[in-house]
Amino acid sequence: MTATSLAPTRHRSRTAPLAAGWLALWGVLALISTVTRAGYPFGAHDRDREVNLLRLVPVSVGPALFAALLLTAAVVALAMAGPVAHPSRPLRALLLGHGWTVAFGLAVVVPDTRVLITLGYAPILLVGAPFGWPPVDYADVFTWTLLCKTAAMAGGVLLALAVLGWQRRTVGACAACGRGDGGRGWTTAAAAARWGRWAAWTAAVIPTLYALTRLAWAAGIPLGISRDFLDEMHDSGLVWAGAGLGAFAVAGAVLTLGLVRPWGERFPRWMVGLAGRRVPVSLAVAPATLVALAVTAGSLGLLTAPRFWALTGGFSLTTLPMLLWPLWGVALGAAAYAYLLRRRGACRRCGR
Repeated sequence: MTATSLAPTRHRSRTAPLAAGWLALWGVLALISTVTRAGYPFGAHDRDREVNLLRLVPVSVGPALFAALLLTAAVVALAMAGPVAHPSRPLRALLLGHGWTVAFGLAVVVPDTRVLITLGYAPILLVGAPFGWPPVDYADVFTWTLLCKTAAMAGGVLLALAVLGWQRRTVGACAACGRGDGGRGWTTAAAAARWGRWAAWTAAVIPTLYALTRLAWAAGIPLGISRDFLDEMHDSGLVWAGAGLGAFAVAGAVLTLGLVRPWGERFPRWMVGLAGRRVPVSLAVAPATLVALAVTAGSLGLLTAPRFWALTGGFSLTTLPMLLWPLWGVALGAAAYAYLLRRRGACRRCGR
């Protein structure tokens, strides 16, 4: 490491103030909920509480715990907002440990399958709303609890970006791209192309396996379930909900392969008006990262819930694809990062 990289970093973080403001706002709301004992979104009003890891936190403790974590994380984010010298190792480890822990909790632990399901049905809900289809009460879909879970994920991402930037700046690397004066190793474009291909194919195969079971049920094939149970799902219409998620999974698998295919870098010829133009990096990375977080968050609470195993009857063809969901989330996140590494080019901030 050169003397230049050891010099204090005068650049201020652009994300940390946003993260600090978000954390402070929701921390104050949690504090109000602690005092008034009202408005806690993850208690009795959360119909998905049994498949959410927050079920392990007593409702009487939840608001105060959130208030403490959010407000202290706001202070940490604010400390990361200004120019930095190089803090002592214990202080750096303490701030990074707290920041990453809270960011993980907000982005992965607080959300659950409700966020993932809403993402899957969002296109149908938004397009069909003017026509009254599907016949659902939107007030039952877009609830206060869903808003809080979505906001937690957004806040977790903001905090993670702030912590990552500060982590890079404290070792003399560029806060924007992470590149320093040393070798880049596995983060080079050539290396990312190799391991990114494995990640992308893994992230495409897993949702396809899930979709096969759900589409088979819609076609009347009792794959992994009994004929009686399939008939019940057809009678109730539940099978079509599964088919919708299956179709969403197939579409996602195809788009995932775009992270390693030429048409994922330049729009294909059939896209009139865009054919041949370069695909903006954020257009591919942002949705892939969002889905990766939603899948990972949803799987953690679901697969650890006794209710899930009771309803599915234990290990079977029905549960096997869902057991792979954590791997799907990690693989998709890795594929998106590899895509970013391959296409990012020279950094506008540091020039590397």
